[in-house]
Amino acid sequence: MKHVRVADGELIEAASADDATFSLTEEPCDDVRAVTVDSVDAAVAEIAGRVARWPQASAVCDDVLRALDPAGTTFAGVVTESLAYSTLQAGAEFARWLTERGPATVPVIAEPVVAQRVDDRLAIRFNRSARHNAFSTDARAALLDALEVACLDPSVREVVLAGNGPSFCSGGDLAEFGTLADPASAHLARTRHSPALALAEITARLGSACRAEVHGQVQGSGLEMAAFCGRVSCHPDAVLGLPELKLGLIPGAGGTVSITRRIGRWRTAYLVLSGRSVDAATALQWGLVDEISAAASAG
Repeated sequence: MKHVRVADGELIEAASADDATFSLTEEPCDDVRAVTVDSVDAAVAEIAGRVARWPQASAVCDDVLRALDPAGTTFAGVVTESLAYSTLQAGAEFARWLTERGPATVPVIAEPVVAQRVDDRLAIRFNRSARHNAFSTDARAALLDALEVACLDPSVREVVLAGNGPSFCSGGDLAEFGTLADPASAHLARTRHSPALALAEITARLGSACRAEVHGQVQGSGLEMAAFCGRVSCHPDAVLGLPELKLGLIPGAGGTVSITRRIGRWRTAYLVLSGRSVDAATALQWGLVDEISAAASAG
């Protein structure tokens, strides 16, 4: 087993698993601090290259995950994450990504989220299927409107979050990144209008009766929000990951809280720094999802 840590834009050897950003092994391992890979040397080289390309985002990711108290409040974790995210939005690595992406236009899609109340059950579905339910500002507003029903109405006893089309949610809509006026405004928008906080509140009341049914692409903010639910059902075709580093960013929809609570800071850091996705079986083994079910599909 090899213990590695992010330091000054490099991936260096750590003294122990507890001190490491994460550990790598080629053997099956149930230790939450370790990830099993085909080749430790190849994985270290690949991740070292990513850390060298995005040193600021890599260091901030490690800092935020180490600062998180999994037993602390969701609000404190979300605010810490958002302030770090905003710092990176003002940085050179995100600016480089925006330049490389070039101009982009966010398509207008009617009803980005649809909700249906039947008796005490509230079903909420992402509805931008042509874009694999990429999460946009209008989708966030519609999702919050739906979640507010469950937050304010105690007669809602079950909440199900799912997605129409080929994917649950492919993460933030990349065409929309960089459109807010400044990082401070972006921070206030994230924390004052936060699906993460709403989902955490609902899960605190309903437990496993607040559940996500995920399939297809379950990336970035989609995975981060699903992880706040009390139970996550996962279709066998699901591909789960945190791709934000390639934008010069870290997870920004509460994932440093929700995912760390499920799988620990070490495997969360691995998902971010490696950019690798995991399949449904690995997600179940890690505790990132709670069951594999063919019913967790597009519907």
